[in-house]
Amino acid sequence: MIRFDPETNMDEQSDGPAPKWSKGSPISITFITVFLVCSPILSVECTAISVWPKPREFSWPTQQAALLSPSFTIESPHHQCLSTSVKRYLHLILCENFHPLSNPHANLTNGPTLQTLVVLVNDLVAPLSHGVNESYSLSIPTSGGKASLFAETVWGAMRGLETFSQLVWGKPSRVAVGVEVRDWPIFSYRGILLDTSRNYYKVEDILRTIGAMSANKLNVFHWHITDSQSFPLLLPSEPDLAAKGAYGSDMQYSPADVRRIVEFGLEHGVRVLPELDMPGHTGSWAEAYPEIVSCANMFWWPAGSEWADRLASEPGTGQLNPLNPKTYQVLKNIIRDVATLFPDQFYHAGSDEIIPGCWKADPTIQAFLLSGGTLSQLLETFVNSTLPYILSLNRTAVYWEDVLLDPIIKVDKSLLPTEHTILQTWYNGPNNTKRIVSSGYRAIVSSSDFYYLDCGHGGFVGNDSQYDQPPGSNQGNGGSWCAPFKTWQTIYNYDITYGLTEEETTLVLGGEVALWSEQADPTVLDARIWPRASAMAESMWSGNRDKNGMKRYAEATDRLNEWRSRMVSRGIGAEPIQPLWCIRNPGMCNTVHPSV
Repeated sequence: MIRFDPETNMDEQSDGPAPKWSKGSPISITFITVFLVCSPILSVECTAISVWPKPREFSWPTQQAALLSPSFTIESPHHQCLSTSVKRYLHLILCENFHPLSNPHANLTNGPTLQTLVVLVNDLVAPLSHGVNESYSLSIPTSGGKASLFAETVWGAMRGLETFSQLVWGKPSRVAVGVEVRDWPIFSYRGILLDTSRNYYKVEDILRTIGAMSANKLNVFHWHITDSQSFPLLLPSEPDLAAKGAYGSDMQYSPADVRRIVEFGLEHGVRVLPELDMPGHTGSWAEAYPEIVSCANMFWWPAGSEWADRLASEPGTGQLNPLNPKTYQVLKNIIRDVATLFPDQFYHAGSDEIIPGCWKADPTIQAFLLSGGTLSQLLETFVNSTLPYILSLNRTAVYWEDVLLDPIIKVDKSLLPTEHTILQTWYNGPNNTKRIVSSGYRAIVSSSDFYYLDCGHGGFVGNDSQYDQPPGSNQGNGGSWCAPFKTWQTIYNYDITYGLTEEETTLVLGGEVALWSEQADPTVLDARIWPRASAMAESMWSGNRDKNGMKRYAEATDRLNEWRSRMVSRGIGAEPIQPLWCIRNPGMCNTVHPSV
């Protein structure tokens, strides 16, 4: 038993209907009851009612609230990840005392306090994997006593705990009562990509991001670990890759670091999907194995050459040579180690932006081409030599769309079985999504026109004359290839199944925002991601439209302001979306004129 002082409170959010049990459902009756006592030092202010992402079905007809008992507890079945989550949420509920930006419209009853939240889980053994049931129902009675949270799986229970925590606010803590919630996600894949190669992020930065993802009901942390700039992952079978390819010995991720991140993800209901990009974006590999990397350490766009003849699309050259047998000896060790370190069923095999000029600069590849070979045959050789091994490890392969859709270097569709392959789209918006799913592949949508969080900050290439334009001239995109900046409204309003048939829509697994780190590091991490990723989180969880089919971005603004404020109180440096004056003067910051 752990005790907490009742003086202070923390919270998350939840709401939902009384749990419904199917006849004969296996229900665990072994409960862990957790008691916490808060230190007065931890008290914050109080908060308004606002749930993010918005639940699918939410009923609160009485608009009433009750005090939370100073000895409030959460009872739950024993499960390693769930028990850790319950302890974390109990601390949050009792100690947050969040103060809302606007006063909640809730009548405080004189009835009994809420004493307990009872968590019931139908299936305690379902693993955290793609497609796992994340539904839950929550019922908070007006009569006090016990609230109930029912979920099919542990992972759904975590989503419900988050909702419940957001329904608690104030000091002394009060909770919305007379609430019924039934909730489940529209899309089963809801992710964030973080690039840790261009700039390094400490383990604590990654953990903070995963924690914030869980609070937003996001469930996949796509870890783009390596690239041409650095190789920070220390692999047991190939230690020289990190020893020579990382920025330094203090900028590496050890196997123990990976285990900590994966375990933390499990405790928060977030999968960790690893990506070691290949065969392109591998210049950092040349520090350990120069013989297997073409065009390594060369100037990326030689003077006097056309863009089509560049060696890379940005500074940092290098692509694996598919003709060198040593390439596959190294790759087998890497793939085996990564599959061992990361238990997720998906394995991201990269394969984006393979640049013709780089391979053409390699003497062995030049000879291959002169003998009648093609660049696409090189890629097919690479895929044929690596995909079977990935599949042998019981993984589903994820590739960037380029492997199939690139106009110059691509493989034949027959080499990528649809049942074992997922394609992630980043270019050409809904058009490429349509091309992927119409070919029978499952798709993860990361359209750069909508979901790239690094866009709009200019370029990082030095000595760039496009910045030296006379006053009054067209300044273009300001050096950012994917400008403009992607606002939260742009992200929120994007329909990732736009233009698809009903059958094609079923092949879209979900969406993922991406933070590429050419111009990002820990100093700007939180503000670049949040609350814009929150906008995608709601659109992926419950959609961006109301029950009448109308876009609800106007209604979402006030809730996102509140949610951003709550995230900040929880230690997430989310950037503001409006002046505080707008929250204090509802409706006054809206426009009533349609855009032209």
